[in-house]
Order: sequence, then structure tokens, then C-alpha cells
Amino acid sequence: MSGPLAQDATALWLEPLPLVVASKSEIRARLLQDAGVPVEIRPSSVEERAVEASLTDDGANAASVAGALAAAKAIDVSTRTPGRLVVGADQTLSLDGERFTKPRTPAEAHDQLGRLAGRMHVLSSGAALARDGVVLWSGVDEARLAMRPLSDRFLDAYLSAVGASVMTSVGGYHFEGLGAQLFDRVDGDFRTVLGLPLLPLLSALRRLGALAE
Repeated sequence: MSGPLAQDATALWLEPLPLVVASKSEIRARLLQDAGVPVEIRPSSVEERAVEASLTDDGANAASVAGALAAAKAIDVSTRTPGRLVVGADQTLSLDGERFTKPRTPAEAHDQLGRLAGRMHVLSSGAALARDGVVLWSGVDEARLAMRPLSDRFLDAYLSAVGASVMTSVGGYHFEGLGAQLFDRVDGDFRTVLGLPLLPLLSALRRLGALAE
């Protein structure tokens, strides 16, 4: 961030160093920066699929998986950045209780979007704050999204337009871009849809003294 507006935007941040974000997600970093939280990106090395498999075997639901993955990422990075405040985040998608994962191929994305079309699904966005390997706060927020009916012709055109990016999102879409064309209605916070429960996170940062009250 640069310039007088960016400098003023971080005036409420009280930590001596930026918040470490244990994620490669540009949208999460941008949401935090726009809210006046300076960030430093340090992606986690957590094997997400292995953690998910273990949690699934234990019967965890989609919201619990999102929260647990967020905490695991925050712990992982905070143990490698002594003294720093770290945020981990993760998002899961569920349809009638069934949890979806990122499609591995465009064909899987086509099948997945075909199943979501014309139905309501839930996005669970989890976040956790940690310092020195200790979780200080964790929370999950949910949004419900009504996807409109989609023809095979539209899906083919959509997948052609978005290309490989379709495999970088758990839903096979990026709501802030062309993915918006898939939906009729959204019930929930826009930031939660994008993968970060921002308002609960900001509240937690204030309670921890990292943001001005």
C-alpha cells in the first residue's frame, strides 16, 4: 500500500508489525488491507487434504472443517514467525450436508456446477488468530447462495471464459468476477462469500488490542 490514503487507512492498527496472513489468497489480503489492516503474506505449508480427510473420518461438518483448517494454518505459520500475530483462513462448501472440494479438472467443475445449479448451497468461511503456536481466537461465518438453473451451453461458455481459475475455488467460481453470473440470490456477508469472516475477525482483533476500539 502507498500514498496518503493508504497511510491513513492503517492508522487504527496498533501492532508494531503487520498481520501475517497464512494464505496465498489475494482477495483475503485485499479485504484486510481495505479494512485498514496491514498484511504480510506467508502461506501455510499445511496439507489441507490430509487434514480434511482426518476431520471427515471423525464426522466433522463443513463449518467445523473450515474452522479447523483455519486454525491449523494459523498455528503452522505462527510457530515459524515468533511473536507475530497470524491469521489463518479457509472456506468450505456444502450442499444438503455434503461437503465439496476444489474441482481437479474442468470436467469435474462442470459436473459440480451442474449439481449446484438451481439449488441453495452454504459457504462456511473460517478464520483463526494465533501467536507463537497458540490459537487466540477462531470463528466461522456462513452464507447461503442460491445458484440459478444453468444450461450445458452456458456452463461450457462459462468454463471456457474462466479457464484454469475454476480449479482454484471450492465452488468452481469466483463470486467477485464472472461467478456472479451463476447466482440469483445471496444471503450473508459479501466478505464471507469471498472467503473471510471479516467483521468477526475485526472484532477479535479489537479485543486482542491489535486494532483501536
